[in-house]
Amino acid sequence: MTTTPNRPWRGVLVATALPLTDELAVDYDKFAEHCAWLVENGCDGVVPNGSLGEYQVLTPEERAKVVETAVAAIGGARVMPGVAAYGSAESRRWAEQARDAGCASVMLLPPNAYRADERSVLAHYAEVAKAGVPIVAYNNPIDTKVDLVPELLAKLHGEGYIHAVKEFSGDVRRAYQLAELAPELDLLIGADDVLLELALAGAKGWVAGYPNALPAASVELYHAAVGGDLATAKTLYAQLHPLLRWDSKVEFVQAIKLSMDIVGRHGGPVRPPRAPLLPEHEAVVRSATEKAVAAGLA
Repeated sequence: MTTTPNRPWRGVLVATALPLTDELAVDYDKFAEHCAWLVENGCDGVVPNGSLGEYQVLTPEERAKVVETAVAAIGGARVMPGVAAYGSAESRRWAEQARDAGCASVMLLPPNAYRADERSVLAHYAEVAKAGVPIVAYNNPIDTKVDLVPELLAKLHGEGYIHAVKEFSGDVRRAYQLAELAPELDLLIGADDVLLELALAGAKGWVAGYPNALPAASVELYHAAVGGDLATAKTLYAQLHPLLRWDSKVEFVQAIKLSMDIVGRHGGPVRPPRAPLLPEHEAVVRSATEKAVAAGLA
C-alpha cells in the first residue's frame, strides 16, 4: 500500500465507476464488491462520486449511500469522495458527510456553475475547508472552464485550503512550475493518458480511471513509472495507451464500463443524458480491451 496516514491520497486511487442495474438503479452490493476487488488487486483506495461515478445524476440519498458503501467495504482511510457541487455550502455539506462517514480526505472541483474568478475560487475552497477534512483540488479546465493554474494552486496551498491536486489539464509542463511554487503540494496524475509523463515529473499519486477494468496491470505500470523502471513502464504504457486515452474523451464513462463488462466485471449501463457508445466507438474500445486481455493484462 502506497498511501500514508497523513497523506492518504498518495498511490493509486481509482475514480470508481458506479455499477447500475438494467433499470438504472445503483447496485450497492456490486459497488461494495468492486471497491474490495480493486484493493485486492493492488489499488490503494477509491474516489467515489467523481465524474466517472456519475455523481451529477445521483439523488442526494444515493450519493451519500455510495460513500457509506465504499467506507464499509474498504475503510474510510482508503476512500476520498468527490464533493463537487454548484454551491460552496453544498460542497461543504458533502465534505462534512464524507468526514462523518469516516473518510480521511475529499476531492473538490472549483466552482463550476459559471466561469469563476480567482476570488471566488479562493472563497470556495476556504468554505469547504471549514469541514475540517483534507482537500485534494481537482483541476479540470476542460469541463469546468475554471483553470487552477500553478500560481492559483500555490495560493490555495499557502492558505492551507488544499494538500494535493488532481491535475487533468494534460499540460505536463505545469508539474515543474508547481514543484517550484509549492514544493509541499502533492501532484496527482489526473488523466490516464499522461501517466508516464507526470510520474517522471514527480507525481505522488494517480486518481485513475482504467484500473476499474485492469487494476493489476495499471498498478504495475504506476509503480514502474514512479520507481524509474522505464523499460517496464514504457512497454506497459504502450500496451495500455489505446485504452488509457479514452479517459480523456467525452465518452470515458461508457468506454470504461464497457471494458469492465468485457473483462468480467459489472460495468453496466449509464444514466441519461449520457447515451451508449456509438457502434464505431464501441468497436474500438472492445478491440483494444480484448487485445489487453489477450496480452495477459486483465
